[in-house]
Amino acid sequence: MVTIPIRTRLQPDGTLDLRVSTGLPESDVEVLIVVQPANSRSSLPAAFFAETYGAFAEFPLERPAQGALEVRESLR
Repeated sequence: MVTIPIRTRLQPDGTLDLRVSTGLPESDVEVLIVVQPANSRSSLPAAFFAETYGAFAEFPLERPAQGALEVRESLR
């Protein structure tokens, strides 16, 4: 299997024209095309932080003492 990431632009009518060199010999192949908007990098809803900010205000997170740092020999 060969994975070829491509970033391109759709035509005004929504069509996608592809011509891709795979480096494979002439043969029958199966092709899977996944179209995802280029600006959809986040899977969080737009109002995620506004809706969840302060959700744990009644139960603040606490960081206990970390103890003494272990002394190790130098690698040099």
